[in-house]
Amino acid sequence: MKVLSVSGLNNYIKNIFDAEELLHNIPVVGEVFGVSQSRNILYFSLRDEASSLSCVCFYPALFADIVEGREVVVTGSPNYYTKGGKLSFVVNKVDQSGQGKLYEEFLKLKNKLESEGLFDSSHKKPLPKSIKRIGVVTSSEGAVLQDIKQVGWRRNPALDIVLFSTRVQGRGAEYEIANAITALGNYDKIDCIVVARGGGSLEDLWAYNTEVVARAVYNCPKPVVSAVGHETDYTIIDFVSDMRAPTPSAAAEILTEDIAERKRKFFDLVQNVSFCGTEFLQQRQENLDDNKNRLIVKLERIILDITNQFDKTSLRFINDAERFVQERSFALGMLETAIAKLNPTALLKSGYARVEQNGQVLQSAQSVQLASEMQIYFKDGSVTAMPKTKHITGEE
Repeated sequence: MKVLSVSGLNNYIKNIFDAEELLHNIPVVGEVFGVSQSRNILYFSLRDEASSLSCVCFYPALFADIVEGREVVVTGSPNYYTKGGKLSFVVNKVDQSGQGKLYEEFLKLKNKLESEGLFDSSHKKPLPKSIKRIGVVTSSEGAVLQDIKQVGWRRNPALDIVLFSTRVQGRGAEYEIANAITALGNYDKIDCIVVARGGGSLEDLWAYNTEVVARAVYNCPKPVVSAVGHETDYTIIDFVSDMRAPTPSAAAEILTEDIAERKRKFFDLVQNVSFCGTEFLQQRQENLDDNKNRLIVKLERIILDITNQFDKTSLRFINDAERFVQERSFALGMLETAIAKLNPTALLKSGYARVEQNGQVLQSAQSVQLASEMQIYFKDGSVTAMPKTKHITGEE
């Protein structure tokens, strides 16, 4: 037997596919899964209960019809890639053939749980105002845990993360996830729970579309945040959880308070308080200065009034005193004039004399005692005389 090279065998197989007319533009029905896009090429697979077929589509106009979990009829031809030794079905037409079995099961369970009230907002538990420790249900080996740790600790280095590691897909994964939710829900030292995994096909995410996980979330006494798949992926756990995060990283961001932002707000608050305090003190200082100035003006006015009143009173007192002195001086002058007129010496200067006898001033001839010396005072001296006789007239 002739030995073929790898290239020779692959080219031989490709020629068989290319030569077979029955394999050109044939319709194939199946459920879409594993959709991914690279530039303008869409890669996906079709499956049924027994097999799967790798497909590729080069027509962007058809991309919108190829949806995860949807059953479609694609028309195209098989192509054997010789360099990789791989068979792909090149799709050039897509027709809707109804929803896939998994998607039908998803809708059936969703309608059942919704009718039982598991999705009602009245059952949603609010997140705690202060979250210090979160429980995470995911695989310890995936990138999801690293994303949660990186975002959570960047925003709050003091955050505690408790991991309950589980499988995130495959047979029996739903029971591990449900048990983890129940266990963390009964753990008093955590504040809330995040159920997380990365994106994937409907089949990959199927553990989170099961009734056992949905009821575990519903019966959990702690708030549960679902962070399963990408933002466009929706699972049953998203509807029954207390909050849905579009991605695991977003869940970590929602549940953590940004310490840097908190510091910034604190410093802003301190600055505002300082500014308000400065404004308050400045306003009070201005008010104090205004009151002080008004008080000074009032005091100056009062002092001026008192000074004016004192000046007026002083002037009146001086005027009254001067008038009193003038009046008293005038009266004194008058008195002096009267006294001067009554001064015996003045009378003596006018030719009058004062007569005394026995130390008494004689005012009448009747008072003279005869044969007793008397003194006669003149302006320039006195004379002693001895009366011998006296003549009394009729006048007293």
